[in-house]
Order: sequence, then C-alpha cells, then structure tokens
Amino acid sequence: MPEAPDRHVFVYGTLRRGGRNDINALAPAPEYLGMGEVRGVLYHIDWYPGLTLGGEEAVTVVGEVYRITPELEAVLDAIEQIMPGGDSEYFKRELDILVDGRPVRCLVYEINPARVRGKQVIGHGDWILFHTS
Repeated sequence: MPEAPDRHVFVYGTLRRGGRNDINALAPAPEYLGMGEVRGVLYHIDWYPGLTLGGEEAVTVVGEVYRITPELEAVLDAIEQIMPGGDSEYFKRELDILVDGRPVRCLVYEINPARVRGKQVIGHGDWILFHTS
C-alpha cells in the first residue's frame, strides 16, 4: 500500500506557537517547517481570529507551517469546528504557501464569510502582534 502524501497546515491564529490552542501542545506532535504567508483579510472574531482568503482589502497574513499526521488533522478539524455543509464555522482550503521561498501545499482554515459580518478587520496580518498589543 503506498504511503499517504505528507499533509501540511498553515496556522495563523490561536494555533500558533504560544497561542491559546498552541499546535505544539497537541498530539501527535507536528513538525515545524517555517513561517509562511498568504493574502487575505484577518478579522477579530472574539478571543480568536478568522481569515478570509483574497479580496480587495487583502494584506499579507503571516503564520506557521507544520507537517501533520491524519490524526492531528482530525484534532484540528474538531478545534476549528469543521462540519459538513454551509454552517461550519471554518472551511478547509488547500493552497500553496511559500516557506523559505518554496511552495508547500497546506491546509488553511478559512472562516465562514457569514461569521465576519460586523467584526473588526485587523489592518495587518499578524494575530499574535494584534492579540498581544
């Protein structure tokens, strides 16, 4: 049976190192690959952020990229409340994120656009900087 391809995730909010849901404290432990960035709009939802990809107001959103196992992906899906259908809080997307100048195919948890109505736009793309200032 062929080995499953590596899975990677781009984390930009509470899953970042030192965040409330620090991915490094989860099991099985991920492997840190480096910092990455994506174009989008970051919103202050509550004690956590939400990211919409692209858009006219897009800025560079920074985050960390990790190699993960299918078991850890299931844990992340539970944290992000991934559900079938349009009512999910987040949707899983896959896109290439540049890490040290090379593209890495990553999962990105994008907030459901219905959840950002009336929420504060974070004018830059760094949740940790926003959250700790």
